[in-house]
Amino acid sequence: MAKRWVWLAVVALLAVQATQVVYIVHRESLTFDEDDHMFAGYMMVKTGDYGLNPEHPPLVKLLAAVPLLVENLWTPPLQGRDFKIEAYLSGRDWLAHNDGASQRLVFRMRLFAGLLAVGLSLMVFVATEEWFGSGAGLIALLLLTFDPTVLGHSALVTTDIGVSLFFLASIFAFYCYVKRPTPGRLLLAGVAAGLLLATKHSGILLGPMLVLLIGWEIAFAPKGLRTRVATRLGSALVAIVVIGVVVLWAFYGFRYAARPAGLALSTPLADYVKPLSPFNAAGVMMIAHLHLLPESYLMGLVDVKRMAQFYPTFIFGKVYAHGLWWYFPAVIVIKTTLGLLALAALAVFAVAKGALLVGRELAFILLPCGFYLTVAIVAGMDIGARHILPVYVLAFIFAAGGLAALAARSRRWAWIGAVLILAHIVSSLTVFPNPIAYANEAWGGPENVHNLLSDANVDWAQQLFQVKAWQDQHPAEECWFAYFAYPEVDPAVYGIRCHALPTADTGWLGGSAMTPPVVEGTVLLSAGDLSGCEWSNDRMNPYRGFQTRKPAESIDSSVFVYRGRFDLRQAAVLSRAQHADALLGSGKATEALALAREAVALDTTDIAGLTALGNAAAALGQKDDARQAWQTALTMAQHMEQEAQAAYAPDLEAKLSKL
Repeated sequence: MAKRWVWLAVVALLAVQATQVVYIVHRESLTFDEDDHMFAGYMMVKTGDYGLNPEHPPLVKLLAAVPLLVENLWTPPLQGRDFKIEAYLSGRDWLAHNDGASQRLVFRMRLFAGLLAVGLSLMVFVATEEWFGSGAGLIALLLLTFDPTVLGHSALVTTDIGVSLFFLASIFAFYCYVKRPTPGRLLLAGVAAGLLLATKHSGILLGPMLVLLIGWEIAFAPKGLRTRVATRLGSALVAIVVIGVVVLWAFYGFRYAARPAGLALSTPLADYVKPLSPFNAAGVMMIAHLHLLPESYLMGLVDVKRMAQFYPTFIFGKVYAHGLWWYFPAVIVIKTTLGLLALAALAVFAVAKGALLVGRELAFILLPCGFYLTVAIVAGMDIGARHILPVYVLAFIFAAGGLAALAARSRRWAWIGAVLILAHIVSSLTVFPNPIAYANEAWGGPENVHNLLSDANVDWAQQLFQVKAWQDQHPAEECWFAYFAYPEVDPAVYGIRCHALPTADTGWLGGSAMTPPVVEGTVLLSAGDLSGCEWSNDRMNPYRGFQTRKPAESIDSSVFVYRGRFDLRQAAVLSRAQHADALLGSGKATEALALAREAVALDTTDIAGLTALGNAAAALGQKDDARQAWQTALTMAQHMEQEAQAAYAPDLEAKLSKL
């Protein structure tokens, strides 16, 4: 057990962590998914509706909703839209009406979500102390306290910190059971597994991790005891799964149906599984038929699989229409401090030299870490270091164990370790208070990270307070703003008066302004829209021309200000195409056709404009015009690389086949 001074050091580090986190989130506007999570959590508590945001399990959302239990807030009327549109836009309107730009409610919800970060810190210390001693525990906690990726997500109402906490808690609880099997420890392992499942769908990876660890235990058990060990740990695994699933059901109120009586999912589960392989679809539907897991949880599992099928990847200045096996290794090299990378290398050296012995403790760190990273590499959803946060957590423990082992052999290693820890801290502080945009010095730091990576690695739409401050300093400038989270989050709520440029998200949620072909004045671009990370092909990004321009100003290393005269023809086409499709959806086909023709007149080769023209012409029975527009769009799509064609060609081919 750690001495009193050690726990005083732990409390001090927790205070430092909390101070940083509170300051960071107090200056951040809503990030991309938070209004979705917050609204869904409130509706779960007030109405028992688990169908507004089934793409994520409920634990974090329910925790964030705790400070709202005493509130009687206005809620927007449900409109029966697709569940993602309903959750995003209703969440936006709900917060705008009840909270505005003050973010009083947002801040309270973030503080409750931030309790998971405190739990993660304590869990890292306790596990590391048990495995490698108090000194290593403090080193691991120190690394976590100043890690930019951890700090950037510690108090956001999202799932990444929570899943990191409960992955480590589940692994450590299983370790404790293996070391000394008791019913209480088995129950604790099962509860931890249930909390993990209730936090994020990637929690299901715990099952194969435990199988790997059981395999290790069997392989290194005395020969005569291997059968007994296999039987005991196999039975324990079954018990953990059963207990975990019961805990998961408890978070859904032991109700199978995602929505309360009288409401149904916007898309039935049987229809939502259709894009999956027949094997996966059949498996999901069998589980649903037997009511083995809640409907909302199954819907989320399917959504994860569907999203991974088409997510584009932006890295090193290029958009790929598919995932890349080397994406997360590259992210680790870019987004990890040089000090932590060196400490991890030292830990490998310690193992090679025999200072850090290979045994149960290392197996419980490295096997889950390697498995999680491998799954992330092959999953194809390459959008942020936050998705491998559990790997970082295990890396802190591994690095701390290695340094402690080497320092025990020689004071020289203690001094080297101290320098590397200091380098880790200093590097983290250079990006404070905007840790999301961190990159280490070898890659040009925060000001260059947008050229290398995108999404939550740089720009998760956290900068609206700073954009508002910039606008207050330039009151006479008319501006056009491509904002990464618009319209999921509306800059106007924060008092920002820029015209909204079209983005990939305004294509399915609406809201862009009618963009002129030429803009003379000021253009603001979020890093996510500058990179074009949501388009499957570089050519579809209407702002790629800005990538070679030097911005006049940078706001929080993730919003860039350009002044001058700009050709925005592609953005103009896109805005008209999106508005034409919206008009068509509201039954105004004639107006839609006129706007689509205007779009095509600006650029006769633009896929968005041609597709919109075909859609409107077909609605008005003008089959020849529709065929010509769609065929031209298909020809343009077929000039893209093979993987990028999948985002456009199948839909256009289906439209043509109907004619």
